[in-house]
Amino acid sequence: QVPLVESGGGLVQAGGSLRLSCAASRRTFSTYAMGWFRQAPGKEREFVAAISGISESGGHTYYADSVKGRFTISRDNAKNTVYLQMNSLKPEDTAVYYCAASDRLTTATMAYSYWGQGTQVTVSS
Repeated sequence: QVPLVESGGGLVQAGGSLRLSCAASRRTFSTYAMGWFRQAPGKEREFVAAISGISESGGHTYYADSVKGRFTISRDNAKNTVYLQMNSLKPEDTAVYYCAASDRLTTATMAYSYWGQGTQVTVSS
């Protein structure tokens, strides 16, 4: 098990910024690839961003086209935490955001075995 707890969600106006955090309480956190996903009402959960673990060297990242250039994923292995910096937010970014852990860097939802409870992000127009 890799318990994950997200925080940092909230209400923000369009054009604003938020930083989401996901804390893991497991010593082997650094070995996992970490991803952020989101789910809007009535829609399927979708990939947002992912970052590799130390087992896949280089700090590689993936982004969905819809967030590329606006969102940045990063991690601090000393703090067992992954972040999602979200800038230039749009109303269509409104969703529940989840962090997840996988044994490999991938955009595939099904490859992520461990999930947090989610944090709500609402962007007003």
